[in-house]
Amino acid sequence: MHIFSIIFPLIFIVLSGYISSRSKFLSKEHIAGLSKFTFYISVPAFLFLNMAQADLQNSVSIAGFLSFYIPVLAIYALGYVIDRYLISKQSAPSRHAVFALGSSYSNTVLVGLPIIIAALGQQMVGIVFMIITFHSALLFTLTFLLSAKSQQTFSWRAFAKNMLLNPVVLSISSGLAVNLLGFTLFDDLANGLSLLAKPAIACALFVLGANLAFYKVADNLQASIIATIIKLVVLPCGVYFFAGSVFNLEQSLLNVLVLLSASPLGVNAYLIANQIKQHQATLASSVVLSTVLSVVSFSIWLSILL
Repeated sequence: MHIFSIIFPLIFIVLSGYISSRSKFLSKEHIAGLSKFTFYISVPAFLFLNMAQADLQNSVSIAGFLSFYIPVLAIYALGYVIDRYLISKQSAPSRHAVFALGSSYSNTVLVGLPIIIAALGQQMVGIVFMIITFHSALLFTLTFLLSAKSQQTFSWRAFAKNMLLNPVVLSISSGLAVNLLGFTLFDDLANGLSLLAKPAIACALFVLGANLAFYKVADNLQASIIATIIKLVVLPCGVYFFAGSVFNLEQSLLNVLVLLSASPLGVNAYLIANQIKQHQATLASSVVLSTVLSVVSFSIWLSILL
């Protein structure tokens, strides 16, 4: 019942978004407007405010960072090899890189963060932000590096600009700078940001559900199922092993890292697939499959960890 009480409110919001979109109660224009408010205003306000006020002394952990990113990079390599030798075989490196991204990229902000707050409390968000700050930049850069030879029109300058101006990266880094410099937000500004931040989690989950209605599961599910199994089963098991057996992290930090890694595939990975023009159907299907099946995987991990 404790696990159900954590999972159900989040599922309820995602389903509400999905039904609102699927039933046409909300049009694509409505959802686009809500998405823009969520990802460019509310979520950045939430991330900035929490990062600015986080207890950094208890949030920085090199061992925690390694416990998360060593398995992530290992799974990325595994996904690349599986696509190279079992799925796409003699295709371009860009295709293997996109599949690797689909096997290792987690929806840390929209799904992982709400689960962690619901299960472990608001005090853990500082650790979450320190871990996810480099998440997109690392995996997207690695994917584009491996795809560079076949992406003649790709611009590293434009990519760097987009990453630096990414709302998640910009809000977390700005909040970190405020925190490190010792600035204190005056009360009226902090209260205003707090009001903007309050709907962030609910809006993010609602928009996630609404956008799932636009993705279709491909007829050939083999590659999507393999990517989903790697993402939801192999990756969190790897993080659990490194965090618990290799680095012997304290339980609270181990819980955060495993729940982050158990998050489903992030929608941004599908956008990268569209940009590179490889495995679009595979990643679109993986987003849907992993998001639906993450209800089961999260329930299992929560029962193990808590």
